[in-house]
Amino acid sequence: MTERSTPAGFGGRHVWSVSDDAVSLVRPVVPPCPYRVMAEPKPLVVDLARSALVVIDMQNDFLHDEGWFAGKGVDPAPLRATIGPINALAVHLRGLDVPIVWLNWGVREDRLNLPPGLAHSGKRWPEERGYGEDGPFDHGGALVRGSWGAKSYAELDVDDADVRIDKSRFGGFTDSDFDGVLRNLGIHTLLFAGINIDRCVFATLTEASFRGYDVVLVTDAVATPSPQACTEAVHFLVDKLYGFRVRTNAVLGGTSISK
Repeated sequence: MTERSTPAGFGGRHVWSVSDDAVSLVRPVVPPCPYRVMAEPKPLVVDLARSALVVIDMQNDFLHDEGWFAGKGVDPAPLRATIGPINALAVHLRGLDVPIVWLNWGVREDRLNLPPGLAHSGKRWPEERGYGEDGPFDHGGALVRGSWGAKSYAELDVDDADVRIDKSRFGGFTDSDFDGVLRNLGIHTLLFAGINIDRCVFATLTEASFRGYDVVLVTDAVATPSPQACTEAVHFLVDKLYGFRVRTNAVLGGTSISK
């Protein structure tokens, strides 16, 4: 009779195998999928079998004309220029079985987990609208989990099979389940896209590097309303200290390497 065996764990990679007479702690072996792309400061060979595209904060409250950012006087139109590259990346990498992770702001409605410094950064003057506060439109609190403002912008190519993770800090690893999800998926390399390059994107990229992940910034799939010098500084620091930079066309035109 064939011995029964069932998995213990989730994600397919970081799992045990439980049979009638033993528990196997041997994880499944996933063959590498080498993929060469042009990058700075040097070309890269990434393992698609252990990579994920992380898209940060592409949400109504940042991108929509009725969103939180627009209410603060930020023109969201330049930020929406990232939608085309992000959609192209998502479609291409999804077709190569690379997980797409939408890492978005989603604060508690009561905001009890937000520290004072973060609360102040969102509302520096009494007349401003801070995290979780209602605005002039009937959209609910700013960036509240499940609200209109926290939803992904409608023009984005989000698939039901994609991974969605809420965060409540500039860095996506802090006070979230991001790291646990990535480890269960067996991910080592993260390609970063979204907004804002000098805020949540860079904060999450550095946190990832500190945790031992390989980090790759897709430079034409990120944006910020900050001065251009901020973007240039992030590019310099990524090259110097953290990882690599690529462009969308380099990823789309990458070459699979036979094993």
